[in-house]
Amino acid sequence: MKVKIVVRVSMNDEKSRSKALKITVGISGVESAALAGAEKDQVVVVGESIDAVVLTRQLRKGVGHAELVSVGEDKKEDKPAAKAEAPAPAPAVPMVWSYGPSYPGYNSYPVYETRSSDPTCTIM
Repeated sequence: MKVKIVVRVSMNDEKSRSKALKITVGISGVESAALAGAEKDQVVVVGESIDAVVLTRQLRKGVGHAELVSVGEDKKEDKPAAKAEAPAPAPAVPMVWSYGPSYPGYNSYPVYETRSSDPTCTIM
């Protein structure tokens, strides 16, 4: 489940905005972060399994005063698929023979590669 978190942070200059975004992106589970609001004083974070309290604490520690405005589900995810089409089977690709780049002092061995559309084969 995607979560959308909005945090108001006291940011006066571009350096503090950059620092706030850097802290936000460093938290695990964050998929996107953006600045919002008329004065660009809100950080909007979207992701999965994000702890809003940890996010607010980190922003307070690194930037300044931070206030948790809202926590909720991301509404953009609820779009139904228009038409589910079955993927067309990929054409069979023959064995590919290629040689890696040769470097002085290293032997160059051929690389054998096969591509198969059979998902049951575990060897290739």
